[in-house]
Amino acid sequence: MVQQIRKSRNSPPPPLPPVVEAVPAPTPVPVPAVVESPAAQSALNQGIALYNDGDYNGAVKKLGSIGPSSGDKAIQLKALKYMAFSYCVMGHQSQCRQEFDKALKLDHSFDLDQGEKGHPLWGPVFQKAKKAAGK
Repeated sequence: MVQQIRKSRNSPPPPLPPVVEAVPAPTPVPVPAVVESPAAQSALNQGIALYNDGDYNGAVKKLGSIGPSSGDKAIQLKALKYMAFSYCVMGHQSQCRQEFDKALKLDHSFDLDQGEKGHPLWGPVFQKAKKAAGK
């Protein structure tokens, strides 16, 4: 009997079960629907500055470099709007209309600001594009 007690004292303890810690599920990181491109924003700012300086050809060229790959629909819409304005000011109503058509295709709810709608050069062109887009 003494041997039995000694044997149980000398035997190693049974292994412990592995420790499993609860790991919380990773928090999902929201992925933006669009990724804003600093280059596109810079091109937009430069294009608007050219427009404001009266360099409409330069504005069209700079703003035309902003495409769907910019990722930001608001930037694209603003670029299309200022391109349309530039074309209208230069007397190119058909190209002005094309830019408004592109903007309305990109966003059916696209609209001009109240003060822009009444402009004698691009106001009527925009209204025709808006009416055609609504059909």
